[in-house]
Amino acid sequence: MNVRQILIDDSNPLHRELSIYRTGSINRVRLQDETYKTYSTLELSAHDYAALFHYGMTEALNSLTFISESGNGLDSWDEAFLPSGSLAAMQKIIREGIDRITPGKEELILLGWQDQPVGATYLRKIDSDAFLEFLASLLQFVDGAAKEGYDLEFIL
Repeated sequence: MNVRQILIDDSNPLHRELSIYRTGSINRVRLQDETYKTYSTLELSAHDYAALFHYGMTEALNSLTFISESGNGLDSWDEAFLPSGSLAAMQKIIREGIDRITPGKEELILLGWQDQPVGATYLRKIDSDAFLEFLASLLQFVDGAAKEGYDLEFIL
């Protein structure tokens, strides 16, 4: 069987329409608010979204107690909330993750595949330095949320 390899290109609008192309956001919210309101947002690019899973950050963060409709915690194609009381533990997990990532490394990762109608694998280049920059921004975002008593909403 002939399998086509597709390297995801963020600047290609056809690639951005693929279901395998995922982005997300992390919002500061207050679970006790009577109506839903976001106070600030940290966007998750397609690169950082893939790296979050590739480097095992989602698995590590799932040691925390997330609130989600599906009950799956922090998972792809889901929305999950993390109460403010867990943010210090989240920061510790992120710092430990940063220590495990080798700077200056580029990797080609498999995002997914299909057999029909044509065999294809979907690949993405991951740049560890770019992801480390995102994690630094995430730490600042979480620190601000913790200082101001916000909870976090993850839309993956």
